[in-house]
Amino acid sequence: MADLKITLIKSAAHRLPKQRTIVKSLGLGRVSSSVVKPNNEATRGAIFHIAHLVSVEEVK
Repeated sequence: MADLKITLIKSAAHRLPKQRTIVKSLGLGRVSSSVVKPNNEATRGAIFHIAHLVSVEEVK
């Protein structure tokens, strides 16, 4: 499976505490910051909760 590149496109400020925690745990700090994470169930579950704040693309 390919890895996922996750980019924060909207700020996590003024969001629910759970959503802010997920953004931080993924390693996203500022708007336009990106991280590459493995494509597994835990990562996809985290992305599901903050899908309106991030963009996701597959990376090989």
